[in-house]
Amino acid sequence: MAEKTQQDYPAAPANHGYQRSDAESLLSADELKRKKRIKLAMYVAIFIVFQIIVITVISLTVMKVKTPKVRLGNINVQELNSVPATPSFDTKFTTQISVKNTNWGPYKFDASNVTFLYQGATVGQVSIPKSKAGMLSTKKITVEVSLSSSALGSSNLGSELTSGVLTLNSAAKLNGKVQLMLIMKKKKASTMDCTIAFDLSSKTLKSLQCK
Repeated sequence: MAEKTQQDYPAAPANHGYQRSDAESLLSADELKRKKRIKLAMYVAIFIVFQIIVITVISLTVMKVKTPKVRLGNINVQELNSVPATPSFDTKFTTQISVKNTNWGPYKFDASNVTFLYQGATVGQVSIPKSKAGMLSTKKITVEVSLSSSALGSSNLGSELTSGVLTLNSAAKLNGKVQLMLIMKKKKASTMDCTIAFDLSSKTLKSLQCK
């Protein structure tokens, strides 16, 4: 009788639903980890590309050392005398020597001279003191200049003075170093090549051109 009763109630089936849910949860967790790893790899790749771009931009701009420019500025004529018959001239004027530094670091230069010439012959000089042009700035040095033709030999100065225009040239060379990031120093030599024209009748500056 007892055996019959046990046969009337078959054993409950195994709970496969819970096993399936556990397996799906494991797969979902693995998929989530995989997606996180992919996302992390993408972030790392983007960061590396960004760093490469930044380094390239810095190399092409900040770390690129340019040669500073040295020029003459405005000329204020104080005296200008000329005698075509002799021939001779003398002049005094004030001007500014500008050292333009377009680098991302200071440009320190040694003392030098600006030489003024008439057809290649020296007619005067002025000193440039040792100094510094700051980062992305222009150093301006005001000087007084006195020039005279007394040292000139034979030339066509007389005909030029008769024409009413006196043309001179100025030349200079600055030797210095550009300092970047407080660690790198690059030697740079700046040169001046200016042409100055004076109007003898009005005793004023006619033109000033610098290369």
